[in-house]
Amino acid sequence: MECRESCGACCIMPSISSPIPGMPDGKPAGVRCIHLTHDLKCAIFHSPDRPRVCDGFKADKLICGENRLEALTIMANLEGIHQPEKFL
Repeated sequence: MECRESCGACCIMPSISSPIPGMPDGKPAGVRCIHLTHDLKCAIFHSPDRPRVCDGFKADKLICGENRLEALTIMANLEGIHQPEKFL
């Protein structure tokens, strides 16, 4: 599966425990990464500073579903977050 345009769910829902440039303590679940652009793309996607965990994530229908809301919902459920629609 290719990464879905205008999604960004993987940059919002999962917690990231490793340091991210500008987020030295990582990112809590349900918090938008500071590198997620207004058009829902990763501003450091091609940077060597991009965390290994982010580079290792590959879009998969099991996690990303059929659309952005499904991706947000699936990832929110994995993180124990309620009301993923507030992230639309």
